[in-house]
Amino acid sequence: MGLNDPQWGNKNSGGPPDLDDMLRSLNRKLASLLGNKGGGPAEPGGPPSAPRNFGSSIGLIIVVVVLLWFASGFYIVDASQRGVVLRFGKYTEATMPGPRWHWPFPIESVEIVNLSQVRTVEIGYRDDVKNKILRESLMLTDDENIIDIQFAVQYYLKDPAAYLFNNRDPDQNVRQAAETAIREVVGKNKMDFVLYEGREQVAAETTKLIQSILDRYKSGILISKVTMQNAQPPQQVQAAFEDAVKAGQDEERQKNEGQAYANDVVPRAKGAAARLMEEASGYQQSVIARAKGDASRFEQILAAYDKAPQVTRERMYIDAMQQILSSTTKIMVDQKNSNNLLYLPLDKLIQSTNPGAVPSSGAQPAAKPETDQSKRMSAEEKDAAALRAPDTSLVRDRGERP
Repeated sequence: MGLNDPQWGNKNSGGPPDLDDMLRSLNRKLASLLGNKGGGPAEPGGPPSAPRNFGSSIGLIIVVVVLLWFASGFYIVDASQRGVVLRFGKYTEATMPGPRWHWPFPIESVEIVNLSQVRTVEIGYRDDVKNKILRESLMLTDDENIIDIQFAVQYYLKDPAAYLFNNRDPDQNVRQAAETAIREVVGKNKMDFVLYEGREQVAAETTKLIQSILDRYKSGILISKVTMQNAQPPQQVQAAFEDAVKAGQDEERQKNEGQAYANDVVPRAKGAAARLMEEASGYQQSVIARAKGDASRFEQILAAYDKAPQVTRERMYIDAMQQILSSTTKIMVDQKNSNNLLYLPLDKLIQSTNPGAVPSSGAQPAAKPETDQSKRMSAEEKDAAALRAPDTSLVRDRGERP
């Protein structure tokens, strides 16, 4: 009751309000709330019933509070989670999925840790690759070139207790370990290898090195994947680097064109050389065979000449004259006892009878006919003429046989 109560001076002018009245009033209110289980309503002048009702109400309240305290120890762990039970702040056990119970606060407490959640840490950028963090992304390669790398590290938890007690800031631990690992890997490789053909290998080596560092720290973290978001030279030298890349591409293109031209020319040159070699070899064999044939033919003619010299000489003369006169269209006709020359279109007649003969450009009068004296030759002169006449299979100069 307040001091500004208007009834203060009327009923309680002699001192403060009576404590027993206040307790009885409180007891009546609790009894009305609890359904008056402690007995009937207390009489204003009956002091014996007030302490009994007050004690039963306090006991009931204590029981309810204890029940609620025990009920606060129930908790449920999902399939992808683990429960870490702490007894007075010290690790006790890790509970599996399902409904669980622990001693309520302040004796024990539970930390629920999600093991299947994939967490991501970004190195060299935040949220977007354009939002670069240069102090994290710039690093030096083995050939003393600076490159700008942004990558992301994905991880999840494998030991909930180690994750809770051995890490003050897990994301920061992963970020620092990833930065350390990528700088070590990049520092052992060339610039072109990191930017182009070796990006997957760099990511794999970085993953292994990050996991090794975190395992030494007993962080309870398992690295899932390292994703290379961007790898390029610094912005200040980007133009010069692009020119160098274009020059390298032009060099490679010209090498490919030269190799293609060489692949086209060299086989053809080898084929032409092989063809010439085969032709030369064929010509060699032909000449050798022809020479051997001529020699064999000469030996046969010599044997026939030894047996019948006169007949052989005449035969050779006739063959030579036939070969000579068969390739010309000029005909000489010798008439006895007359100087008149009878001209006939013998070239046309020969052409009609022999299609393979070459026609003459025009008819020309024959030369002066031979006389009987020129026709009559000695055997020695015929032999010499036969030896001087060309032969298609054998052309030799022979002297007069002794």
